Amino acid sequence: ARDALEAFLGTVTESLKAGKEVRLVGFGSFMPVERQAGTARNPRTGETVKREASKTARFRVGDALKGALN
Repeated sequence: ARDALEAFLGTVTESLKAGKEVRLVGFGSFMPVERQAGTARNPRTGETVKREASKTARFRVGDALKGALN
């Protein structure tokens, strides 16, 4: 099971790095997202800091999974 999970995560990671969306029908989708540079606020100190542009991933829950949970 560990090998299967590592293979899955490796495939998803490589696809996201290449800018491709990964869809798992009935489960959900992983999407690459580019975050623009800007300013952010440290909630602990209130200090304003600069945030550099970065890439991240977003997950959207599929309808079948959403229905199973509700």
